[in-house]
Amino acid sequence: MRGFLVALWMLAATVSATAQPELQERLKATQADPTALKAAVEAGRKASFFCANCHGEAGVSKTADVPNLAGQNPAYLLEQIRKFGSGERKDAFMQGLIKVLKDEDRLHIALFYAASPVVPAAADAAQAAHGKVLYGKLCQRCHGDQARGSELYPRLAGQKLPYLQTSITRYRDGTGIRNNQLMSIATATLKNDDITALANYLTQLP
Repeated sequence: MRGFLVALWMLAATVSATAQPELQERLKATQADPTALKAAVEAGRKASFFCANCHGEAGVSKTADVPNLAGQNPAYLLEQIRKFGSGERKDAFMQGLIKVLKDEDRLHIALFYAASPVVPAAADAAQAAHGKVLYGKLCQRCHGDQARGSELYPRLAGQKLPYLQTSITRYRDGTGIRNNQLMSIATATLKNDDITALANYLTQLP
C-alpha cells in the first residue's frame, strides 16, 4: 500500500497548472474586489440560464447523471469550461454550448457556481464510515481533507450519490470518458461495495 500511495503522489505532483493564465489572473483580481465579485456573481447567474436545464438554477443538478457545480473552486470550473470548449474534454453537447461563451461569460459563470450553496444528501451511516476510511487512504491527498477540491481537482463533497458511483466505477474500469491515469491508480483496488461506501461518504459532506 505504501508503494501504491507514493506512486499516486508522484503522479499528482506532475499535474500541470491550469491554462489560460490571463483569465485566471482576472479571476483572482475579481475575487479580491468585493464589489466586482458581487457584480460578477450576478452576471454569472444571468449568463448561466442555459446551464440550468441540466445543472440546476443554483448548480445543484436535476438528474442523477449530471454533476453539481455548486461550491466548486472557480479556477477549476474555469479550466474545465476551457477544456470543454477546446475539445480536450469530450462532450458534443457541452462543446456546442461553451463555444458561444465569451471569456467574460465564462469567468462570471465560474464565480456564480462557486458562490452557490452546496446541498448535501442523506447517506447510509455505516457505508459512510467505511467510505471515510477509504477516502483518507486514496483520495484525500488530491481532493482535500473535506473533499472540497482545489484549483486542480474537483469538489466531491455534496455530489449526488448515483453520479459518484458511476463516475468512480468508470474511472476504475477506464470506460466512457472516464479514462485518467491518476484516477485509474487511485481506484484500481476498489470493489463495487467500496465504491458505494465512498459515494455515501462524499454525498453527505457539506
